[in-house]
Amino acid sequence: MPQLSISRRLRRTPFSDGVEAAGVKGYTVYNRMLLPTVFESVEADYRHLKTHVQVWDVSCERQVELRGPDAARLMQMLTPRDLRGMLPGQCFYVPIVDETGGMLNDPVAVKLSDDRWWISIADSDLLLWVKGIANGYRLDVLVDEPDVSPLAVQGPKADELMARVFGDRVRDIRFFKFDMFEFEGRDLAVARSGYSKQGGFEIYVEGSDIGMPLWNALFAAGEDLQVRAGCPNLIERIEGGLLSYGNDMTDDNTPHECGLGKFCNTHTAIGCIGRDALLRVAKEGPVQQIRPIAIEGDAVPPCDRPWSVFADGKRVGQVTSAAWSPDFSTNVSIGMLRLSHWDAGTVVEVETPDGMRRATVQEKFWI
Repeated sequence: MPQLSISRRLRRTPFSDGVEAAGVKGYTVYNRMLLPTVFESVEADYRHLKTHVQVWDVSCERQVELRGPDAARLMQMLTPRDLRGMLPGQCFYVPIVDETGGMLNDPVAVKLSDDRWWISIADSDLLLWVKGIANGYRLDVLVDEPDVSPLAVQGPKADELMARVFGDRVRDIRFFKFDMFEFEGRDLAVARSGYSKQGGFEIYVEGSDIGMPLWNALFAAGEDLQVRAGCPNLIERIEGGLLSYGNDMTDDNTPHECGLGKFCNTHTAIGCIGRDALLRVAKEGPVQQIRPIAIEGDAVPPCDRPWSVFADGKRVGQVTSAAWSPDFSTNVSIGMLRLSHWDAGTVVEVETPDGMRRATVQEKFWI
C-alpha cells in the first residue's frame, strides 16, 4: 500500500504527541489534519471500544465560530433544521445545505449563547462558505476558526473515567447537551456525544496548551479501566449507521437521500438558503436513499471507491462503506439505493474487487 507522506501542510494536533506515543499505525487526512485510523488493528480496536474506554484525538472536527448579534440568524440560514427552540447548552445535529439543497456538511451545532455558536464540522471546507454568506448578506457577525480541539472519550467505561477527571457532575449531562467543567483553571465545554454508538463524551478543548495535560490526566485516571488511545472505528460506525461525509454522501445528495429528513423542518426553518429546493424534495420524495446492506461471503477488501450494486443486470445503486463485522458474522455496509430496490429483504449483487457478491437490504442498521 502507498504510504501517506506527512508534511507541515498536514496540521498536527494538540494531542499528536500522545497519539504517536500510543503507537498509532495509520492516519487519514481530515480537514487538512491528521486523524488516526488504527492503533492495534481495526478488529482489536473495535473489540476494545465495545468493552472498555478509549480516548480519541478528533481535533480534525474543526470549529467554525459564529459570534455577534446576527449569529443565530446566520446559523439558521445554513441549515433546514428549525433552531428556534434550541437553548444554550444544547448540541444539535444539523445538515448544512447549499442553495440546491445539496449536503455541504453534517456537523454538530453547539449553542454557547444566543450570540455565540460553534459548528463542529465534518470533512469539508465549511468556513469559507459561512464567511461568504455572512459577508454577502452583510450580517453583523464574526466568523472564524477558534483554537478549539475536540477530544472524545468513548466506550462503556467513559462515564467512570470522566467522573474521575471532572467530578461526578459529568454523569448528569444528557445526550446531545453540554455543560462547563474546569480543568487546570480553564473552563471547557463537555458534551455527551461522539462518533460511536458505545456512549461517551466530547471535550471541546479551548487552548492547545492544555491538550497534552488533559490527555495525560485521562490516561493516569483510567489505568485500571484499561483506557487506550483509539479512533473512530470503521466496523462500529457502519454497524451503527454513522455516515461519513465524503464517503457516504456528498453535495450531490440531499438530506432526504441520506436518511436525514427528520432533521429538516423545511416548513418552519425560515431563512434557510436551501429551503425552497428542499420543500420540493420533501413533497416529491427522494428517488434514492441510504440503506444498510449485508454482503455475503468472507471478509470484503477495503472499500476505497464506490462499489456498484446490481439487480436483474441493471445498476441500482452503490456501496460506499463496508467491513467485516465480527459480532454479526457478516459484511456490514452502507449503500445508496434507488427507490425500486431499497425495501428491506431485497436481494441485490454488489460488485466488489473480489467479484460479485450476493447481498440483502436490511430493515435497520445493526446497532
